[in-house]
Amino acid sequence: MRICGIKLTHDGAIALVEDGRLVFCVEQEKRGNNPRYQTIDNLDAVVIALAEHGLNPRDVDQFVIDGWDGEVESQFQVLSGTAPLTLKGAPYVERHAEGLLTSRDGFGLILDGSDFPYRSYPHVTGHVASAYCTSPFAKAGQPAFCLVWDGCIFPRLYYVERQGARFIESLFPMIGHAYAAAGHHFGLYKQANRTNWDLGVAGKLMAYIALGTADDGIVAVFRELYEDRFASDTERARRYRADINNAESSLAAMHDFFDASALRLEGEIPEDILASFHCFLERLLVQEMASALQRHSSFSEPRNLCIAGGCGLNIKWNSALRASGLFDAVWVPPFPNDSGSAIGAACSAMAADKGFMPLEWSVYSGPALICRDVSSEWDAVPCSMRELAAILASNKPVVFLAGRAELGPRSLGGRSILAAATSAGMKDYLNDIKLRELFRPVAPICLEDRAPEIFSPGTPDPYMLFDHQTRAEWWDKIPAVVHLDGSARLQTIARTSQHKVAELLVEYEKLTGIPLLCNTSANHHGRGFFPDAAAACQWGCVEHVWCDGMLWTRKLATVLAPAERLLAG
Repeated sequence: MRICGIKLTHDGAIALVEDGRLVFCVEQEKRGNNPRYQTIDNLDAVVIALAEHGLNPRDVDQFVIDGWDGEVESQFQVLSGTAPLTLKGAPYVERHAEGLLTSRDGFGLILDGSDFPYRSYPHVTGHVASAYCTSPFAKAGQPAFCLVWDGCIFPRLYYVERQGARFIESLFPMIGHAYAAAGHHFGLYKQANRTNWDLGVAGKLMAYIALGTADDGIVAVFRELYEDRFASDTERARRYRADINNAESSLAAMHDFFDASALRLEGEIPEDILASFHCFLERLLVQEMASALQRHSSFSEPRNLCIAGGCGLNIKWNSALRASGLFDAVWVPPFPNDSGSAIGAACSAMAADKGFMPLEWSVYSGPALICRDVSSEWDAVPCSMRELAAILASNKPVVFLAGRAELGPRSLGGRSILAAATSAGMKDYLNDIKLRELFRPVAPICLEDRAPEIFSPGTPDPYMLFDHQTRAEWWDKIPAVVHLDGSARLQTIARTSQHKVAELLVEYEKLTGIPLLCNTSANHHGRGFFPDAAAACQWGCVEHVWCDGMLWTRKLATVLAPAERLLAG
């Protein structure tokens, strides 16, 4: 049984699941240096993705389109070749508590000139299915709660078992986009135009709040205004909760909330305000989750939690839930946001047919490296992991491209820029060439068995989705990966892994005694991962590019950029 899941809107992607195994997932931003959050505007992208794996649309048993905006149904305007089409899909949220697997069946999906039927499940269904089916709980046959919190919805709690899933309750009336909206009112990302949904600000704010300090007085202001405007029985709060399916109205209410906050917090340091708002939301999330679990204490043990939706990228909230003691285990897939929605659409169809079964999958199931000619300005030679480790040990960063791309928004060693973490200037250098603000952190990729020695808790976290504190005795040894508050967005990898980045870490450890490297995504600013060595060399901001056994090195020395001069000094 071959199921093809399709996400047409932002973070557009195509995924193929065959007999319970993920064959591939192609996110459109990872093709040809496409912009981040790239949509699928032409269904030819589906035909191309299938052809790259030796298939055509007639080889697929079922097509599934991820649902989108709408209370009853969603609509998509797309092309098939040059022909415009209107496709109808399921809504964003299920219509009733037991309706996660209620599909909207459609016709008119034209692929390669042929018309195919398709199904569509609510958008949140895909989040629940992708999170649970990829989890260790599904593999063990255990039930789990699932928290889904996207930008335009309240945090929604579900309960998932092999035989089905159902909605339990919304934890509290605050849309996920509140976090990014705060950045439009205070601090570095403040702006007058507040009409858009900025998909990039939330991640930056996670780093920016380290410049501030949470203040209980400011938290209390946010709590008071939240109760009055969103949670209480006032007319304003009731009106807000009743109009939650109107995204524009919800966003406007958030901006009104922050306008009122600004009047109350005049004179406070913006970074402290943002740190305090983060703290307010984190406390609210943990508190309301605890209350919900008390109300639903009849659910069977063990207590497992899956986290999905765009807010699942907030590593601090994930860590707070994991550290709360409310759950025996917490799982966040590497694609909790909409980058996992094509996988979720396919898993939804699988669940409708056979229940919420475990999916066999690998995080390295993205597009394969493509072959294009590299500019003659670069020399190419074979390069072993030991030789590459020596280059890194000499404090030179390397673009590292290996095998198929990783799934989700985090670079995990398949499409990475790697560098030694031993120089304090390395973080500034990497931020400079990536055109990022200097306060932004650079993540460590570390051998799993040595992570507890360096980080707290240092638990296995292969997908860079939890917050860890760097142990004080290591701060001076690896300053490039220590954030302003001492934290690190750690990625661990077993030294026995078959992935080339693990072999490289082992060789680097032999040379230096340090089992980790800086790891940031290999991409143009605002775009997806480099698809090949040619793209990395064309970018040309580092001297070395390693790609599946070959090392490309610039032939001629060029004038050093300011950050390179800083690194060299």
